[in-house]
Amino acid sequence: MNRFDCITPEGTRDALFAECTLRRQVESRLRNLFAARGYSEIITPTLEFYDVFNREARPFPQEKMYKLTDHKGRLLVLRPDNTVPIARVCATRLRDAALPLRLYYNQSIHVSSPTLKGRDDEITQSGIELIGSDSRMADLEVIAAAVDVLASCDTEYRLELGNAAFFRELTNRLDAPRHVKETIRNHVEDKNFPALNDVLDALPASPITEALRALPRLFGGEEVFAKAAALCPDAAFIAILDSLKGLWETVTCIAGKERVTVDLSMVHRTDYYTGMILRGYLSGYGEEILSGGRYDKLIAEFGYDVPATGFAVNVDALVKVLAKQAAADPAARPVSDVLIWAEAGMEAEAIQAAETLRAKGLVTEHSLCATLAEAQAYAKQQGICNVFPITQTETEVNQ
Repeated sequence: MNRFDCITPEGTRDALFAECTLRRQVESRLRNLFAARGYSEIITPTLEFYDVFNREARPFPQEKMYKLTDHKGRLLVLRPDNTVPIARVCATRLRDAALPLRLYYNQSIHVSSPTLKGRDDEITQSGIELIGSDSRMADLEVIAAAVDVLASCDTEYRLELGNAAFFRELTNRLDAPRHVKETIRNHVEDKNFPALNDVLDALPASPITEALRALPRLFGGEEVFAKAAALCPDAAFIAILDSLKGLWETVTCIAGKERVTVDLSMVHRTDYYTGMILRGYLSGYGEEILSGGRYDKLIAEFGYDVPATGFAVNVDALVKVLAKQAAADPAARPVSDVLIWAEAGMEAEAIQAAETLRAKGLVTEHSLCATLAEAQAYAKQQGICNVFPITQTETEVNQ
């Protein structure tokens, strides 16, 4: 029989010492960055009813959610996304709040990943949601915050911009069943050219299928707009491209052209985005650190029709990048400044001495060794430079 009492479930792991310290520093940095922009913190339950995520757009297949039941037999899930529960809160408890709402969060999501994919099933995210405005300035505020997040971690960052409406307009004009459109979405997102061509070859040839075939190649700089306009000269597509180009021009003024690219194949598997979408990358990590965009119809599914935009930061990924930059050992214990050893009968004095040192800002721990020699050996092993013995003799001398 297999025993699972000494391992963690697939997709989860333990965080130790220095990694925990770095994680708290990252979370604090992000909280300060968001709060300085007027965002207020919100916390939603780890457990939600399955119905919250069983939306019309179905962005969360049930096989990817961790499910359980409550004492009444109702189906619950571990939160697989942070934006959807916040949409629920906005449509209920914050329905009468003045708009716009600026909210930020720092909490985990749980998504069941395929075996052997090497992805975490439990991910800590920190992010913002700007509720109640469909203005260009709202998108730029969110993008500027994303740029600041990336720049605060590394000067070698990259931001990708797209627009979910471009792919949506293409698939709306495609004569194919919904499941075929979702398959196309996945292949475009993965830039899987052979699989995409196989699906499109089975459909009647048209300008739409040809545009979809070319979509994974529509990424780069300003030249992307001309290429896309040549493929899709219709007024609806031109309007989407003009809007994205205007956004791109402003963002390049903020971050620089060398850091900002356009990617029209960035369609997101989370199918509640309706407009601008973005992803952020840092050197040394192959997947996105940050992702988000505009979702103007999601909150309406909860009965409150207001637009919204935002992004989420993968805190776990960010910690990995920063730990690598610092060449830190995540299993390394923090080193104390002072070790206090007390002989028998002097424990109370040792505790008082430790409190005095901590009040001065020194990290102080008590020795649990039986002898002073053992305490000094322990301090040397742990890299503690100062050992303070508390003995009856020294106390009498000080008096």
